[in-house]
Amino acid sequence: MKFPGSVLISLVLFVAETATALCLSGAYRAAGDRMWQWLTLLFALLPCALVQLSLVFIHRDVSRDRPLVLLLHLLQLGPLVRCVEVFYIYFRAGRVEEPYVSITKKKQMPKDGYSEEVEKEVGQAEGKLCTHRSAFSRASVIQAFLGSAPQLTLQLYICVLQQEITAARSIFMVLSLLSIVYGALRCNILAIKIKYDDYDVSVKPAAYLCIFMWRSFEIATRVTVLVLFSSVLQIWTLPVVLLNFFGFFFYPWILFWQSKSPFPENIEKALSRVGTTIVLCLLTFLYAGINMFCWSAVQVKLNDPDLINKSQNWYRLTVYYMLRFIENAFLLLMWYIYKTDIYLYVCAPLLVLQLLIAYCMAILFMLVFYQFCHPCKKLFSSSVTEGLLSWFTFCFVCKSPKSSTLTDKADLKSSENADESQSSNKTIDSLNGNPHQSVSSNA
Repeated sequence: MKFPGSVLISLVLFVAETATALCLSGAYRAAGDRMWQWLTLLFALLPCALVQLSLVFIHRDVSRDRPLVLLLHLLQLGPLVRCVEVFYIYFRAGRVEEPYVSITKKKQMPKDGYSEEVEKEVGQAEGKLCTHRSAFSRASVIQAFLGSAPQLTLQLYICVLQQEITAARSIFMVLSLLSIVYGALRCNILAIKIKYDDYDVSVKPAAYLCIFMWRSFEIATRVTVLVLFSSVLQIWTLPVVLLNFFGFFFYPWILFWQSKSPFPENIEKALSRVGTTIVLCLLTFLYAGINMFCWSAVQVKLNDPDLINKSQNWYRLTVYYMLRFIENAFLLLMWYIYKTDIYLYVCAPLLVLQLLIAYCMAILFMLVFYQFCHPCKKLFSSSVTEGLLSWFTFCFVCKSPKSSTLTDKADLKSSENADESQSSNKTIDSLNGNPHQSVSSNA
C-alpha cells in the first residue's frame, strides 16, 4: 500500500498558506492598509470554504450520520480531520483481516503491440485511501487556482506599487507559487488517470520533474505579465481579466448547447436539477480559473457522462499556447509603451525578453513531457510533434490556395501535352504500317 504522501503535501501547503495569509492580513491592518487586508482575507477564506465543500461532496457526508465531521468542516478544519483519518487507516491496515475485497482489472502498457490485463485485489482500506487521495487532489486544484493564483497576483502587485518586498510577503508568494504549481501538477495527473482509467498508470520521477518545470515557468510568467500590465493600465485590467475568464467559462456551455445533448442527470443521485446546475457551474468556474493562468490538462465536456473530454486534442493545445503567447507579448508591449517612473531603474527590453524566453521554456518542457515522459505515450494515435507538424501543414496548405491552383493548372497542361504527343505517335505509327493500327482501321 502506497504511503499517502500527496495527502500530507496538500495539507501542509493548505495550512501554511492559510496561516501566512492571516498573519499578513494582520500586518496590513496594523499598517492601515484596509483594502489589502480585506482582499488578502477574501482570497484566503473563499477557496478554504470551497475546499470544505468539495471534501464533503466527494465523501457524501451530508447523507451520512456524521455530525461531528460536518461541524469541523464548518469550522474550516475539514482537511485536518481528513488527514488524521487517512493516516489512521494507513497504519491500521494489515492488522485486522478485512471481511471482503474487490477485484479490479487494469491493462498494462502495451509491449510489442500487446497489452495484458492484470487482476488486482483491493481491500476496503486501500479503497478508502484511494478516495481520500482523489478528494485531496481535487481540493489542491481548487486551492491553487481559486485562492493561491489570485493571492500571488495580488501580493506581487502590492510589491510593485510599494516598491518593497518584505520577508512575510516573499514567504507568502513562494508558498502561493508552490501551491499553484502543485495544483497544476495534480491536475495533470488527474487528467491522465481519468483519460486512461482502464490502464495501470505509473508516473515516473522524470515526468514529475518535467511537469514541475513546465508549470513553474508558465505560471510565474503569466502572473508577472498580468501584474506588469495592471500596474500601468489599471483601467484596462478588468476587461482583460473578464474577457479571459468568461470566455473560458462559457466555452463548455456553448459546446454543450451546440451538441443538443440532454441535460446531465447522473452526477449525483441525491441532487436535484438545480443542484446539478450549481455543481456544473462550479466545475466550469474552476475550469475558467485554471485556464486564466495555465493550460488545463482536463478538458470539460458537459455532454459526456464523465464530464471530461478523453480524446487527446493537439489542435486545441496548439491554439491555446499560440494565443496565450500572443496575448502575453501584447500585454508586455502595452506595459513597455506606458510604463511609469516606478520602472525607472528596470531594463525594460531585457525584462520583456526574459519573460518571453521563460514562456518558451515552459512550452519546451511541455513538449518534452508529451514526447518522452508521458506515462501513456504508447497509447497516443500520434505524437505531439506529428500532431503539430500535421496542423502546421494543414494551415500552410489552406493559406496558399494560389499555389495549389497553379499546380493544378500545370498538371492539366502537362496532361494535355501528353495527350497531344500520344495522338501524334499514333499518326506516325499508322503511316509507318503499324500492324495494330492497321487492324483497328480495318475493323
